[in-house]
Amino acid sequence: MPRRGAQSLADESAPTITTKLPEKVAWPSTFTDGLPLPQIMVFDLDYTLWPFWVDTHVTPPIKAVEGGQKVKDRYGEGYGFYPEVGGVLDALRQKGIKVGAASRTSAPDLANEMLRALKIPSSTASSQRAVDYFDNLQIYPGSKTTHFKRIQRDSGIEYEEMLFFDDESRNKNVEGLGVVMQLIRDGVTRDEIDAGVRSWRKRNNRIPN
Repeated sequence: MPRRGAQSLADESAPTITTKLPEKVAWPSTFTDGLPLPQIMVFDLDYTLWPFWVDTHVTPPIKAVEGGQKVKDRYGEGYGFYPEVGGVLDALRQKGIKVGAASRTSAPDLANEMLRALKIPSSTASSQRAVDYFDNLQIYPGSKTTHFKRIQRDSGIEYEEMLFFDDESRNKNVEGLGVVMQLIRDGVTRDEIDAGVRSWRKRNNRIPN
């Protein structure tokens, strides 16, 4: 979807996205190849886990609909995750990999409310709130390096054990800390996870000779 510039909100609206059931999304292949994996995967929110800017597109209050598969805002617009996000989060939980969020949104309260309202249809249990899949939430304006310093402080996980997914190339600056970042263009998918893991393995010399 074209990103919103300075034009009026009435000119366009974000599409309704419904998360696929995890059992319909195969695990990333790197989760089953027996090679090392990061200890934590961290995700940006806007245009990474969901196809909109929460502080620009969504007008509160929001209400969960369709069992939490999406939410509707004040104007009845529907919002949800990119299609494969639910399956990815479910796979991360089953693999025991920690999950973080690093977002510089200017609407942190609304972003957190979205994560509480949206549900992930688990393949092993009943649907659960998306927020419950995250071990660390850093959602506030500021530098992504600040987000990661706080993730490291709170988790005790070394930067070299972190893999970050974001749609903005400027956030590559976190690699100065030792974090590996995978730049994505059309949201988190199984293939993007695999690409990120392979980059992380290469950067950290985790590929067997």
